[in-house]
Amino acid sequence: MRDFPSCFGENGVQVADSSSSSSSSSKNAQNLVTCVYQCRIRGRPCLITVTWTKNLMGQGLSVGIDDSANQCLCKVDIKPWLFSKRKGSKSLEAYSCKIDVYWDLSSAKFGSGPEPFEGFYVGVVANKQMVLLLGDMSKETCKKTGATHIPCNASLVAKKEHVFGKRVFGTKAQFCDNGRIHDLIIECDAVGMKDPCLIIRVDGKALMQVKRLRWKFRGNHTILVDGMAVEVYWDVHNWLFGTSLGGSAVFMFKTSIVAEEKLWFSQNIASPSSLQWSFSQRFQDSKSQNLGFSLILYAWKNE
Repeated sequence: MRDFPSCFGENGVQVADSSSSSSSSSKNAQNLVTCVYQCRIRGRPCLITVTWTKNLMGQGLSVGIDDSANQCLCKVDIKPWLFSKRKGSKSLEAYSCKIDVYWDLSSAKFGSGPEPFEGFYVGVVANKQMVLLLGDMSKETCKKTGATHIPCNASLVAKKEHVFGKRVFGTKAQFCDNGRIHDLIIECDAVGMKDPCLIIRVDGKALMQVKRLRWKFRGNHTILVDGMAVEVYWDVHNWLFGTSLGGSAVFMFKTSIVAEEKLWFSQNIASPSSLQWSFSQRFQDSKSQNLGFSLILYAWKNE
C-alpha cells in the first residue's frame, strides 16, 4: 500500500531512527495522526506533513515539507526518547532559504490519542514569516521565533488517523477551514450478527445506515454536513471476512467529489489491499490537486 511521502534524502534531518518494520505492523504501533497542510514558501506552493505518534516509548512528532510534486524538501523527526525535552527548534533549508521548525509541548495536554488538544505550539518559519502555526499559543510562538505575525493562509487538506474500539469508533472532524468541529462516530457490530449493519453519526445524529453489510462491505454514499456534501467511502472486508490476525476497516470522508471518483468505486477492485492502496492514492491526489479535504480513518477492533 502506498503511504505518505517519505522525507529521507540529502536535505532530510533525522534526529533518531524510524520505528522498526516489525513494530509498525502491530496495531499498538499504529496509534498515529497525520495532517497535511497546503502552504506557501517564498510564493511557492508546498505541503507540510505533521505526524503525531504514540507508542510504548511515549509521544513522537515529525514535520516534513514537500513541494507541489510530493518530492521531499526536508524533514525533522522528534522521536519519543527525545520528546521528554518537550521544546526545541531545528533549522532546515528549502527553496534556497532557511526554514526553522519550533515546538513547545511542555504544557501540552493529550487525550487518549497522540495529538495534543491544548497548551502547545508547532511553528514553521521561513524568512522570518510564519508559514504554519499549530496550537493555541500564538503569542508565545511569535515571541520565541521573532516571526512576523501575519495570516499564514495554511489550510488543512488531508488527515489520516487510526481509531480503536469494539463496536463504536469515534473521532473529531472539521470538514472545512474555520468550520465546526464535529463528533464523528462509526458504529458496527459484526461479531455473531447474522445481518450486521454500519451506522455513521455526526454530532449524535445518524446520517447514514448500511444494511446487508455482508453484501455491501464496500461502497460509497453522500451525506450533508453543515450544508456541504461529504462523500463517505467504506471498506469493512477485513472486519467481516478477515483472518484470525484481524485487520482494519478503512473509511474516507471527502468534501470534494469529481466524476472520476464516482466511477472509481463502480470499478471491480480485486482485493482489499488494492482498495486500501486506492484510498492512499486518493489521499495523495487530494494533496497535490487541491481537491478539498480528505479524512481517512483506519478502524481497528480491540480484542
